[in-house]
Amino acid sequence: MLQIIDGKAISAQIKDEVKKQVEKCKADGRSVCLAVVQVGDDPASSIYVRNKKKACEYTGIESVSCQLPGDAAQEELLQLVDRLNRDPEVNGILVQFPLPPQIDEDAVIRAISPEKDVDGFHPENVGKLCVGEEGLISCTPAGVMEMLKRSGISVEGKECVVVGRSNHVGKPMGLLLLQENGTVTFAHSRTKDLREITKKADILVAAMGKPRFITSEYVKEGAVVIDIGIHRSPDNKLCGDVDFEDVKDKAAAITPVPGGVGLMTVAMLMSNCVKAAMKQEV
Repeated sequence: MLQIIDGKAISAQIKDEVKKQVEKCKADGRSVCLAVVQVGDDPASSIYVRNKKKACEYTGIESVSCQLPGDAAQEELLQLVDRLNRDPEVNGILVQFPLPPQIDEDAVIRAISPEKDVDGFHPENVGKLCVGEEGLISCTPAGVMEMLKRSGISVEGKECVVVGRSNHVGKPMGLLLLQENGTVTFAHSRTKDLREITKKADILVAAMGKPRFITSEYVKEGAVVIDIGIHRSPDNKLCGDVDFEDVKDKAAAITPVPGGVGLMTVAMLMSNCVKAAMKQEV
């Protein structure tokens, strides 16, 4: 029987756990604060920022909004990040991407203090993940791991294929699966015989950014299929990198879009905020 991995239910569990952690922090006289920085007024970015603020409100995390105009210079943003780095009341810093073309995203990522890097994008945190040290982990891959664990799906000994190699999703996803003793293959746009590679996967993670690219022809019978993509279809409906209707009868378990991985990303951001705050108190 097909298992629909319910991101809505699992993310709600995590946010409730975070809420209790925040309440404990407050009882101990400590607050948890996230600074959310947005440059410009991109509609999609504004929605994401609003969702993060709602999650902060629910969990009890204080949120500070920092808005810069769309034509802001890179130096202006870096100065703002520096002020937030030095502010002892701010535990986490999130700069909403994408940024306008005049700003170098990599420079901004590197400017954020690793201890406040709740997105888990800073090279120091990525390096810690590579060598198995504790650090702040990229929220989307961390959310996928929570979905698997809380759905009773073991990674150990499984053939895992990650389609996508981005620094923020694909690469950390593979490293996390490897940490759980999965046998990991990275596939991407230059992979030869992609279909043959993905059909070997016990756990298939689609993170290539192409709507409904993964059809049943790419999926092994009884595989676990994790869809990280999110897109608007021509009829204005949300869809992922996986053709859900085509794949669902072949998979043993699958994440839907919407209602899957996307909700986990915000929940793990809240979790990272608390982790960051607790480390900063030590």
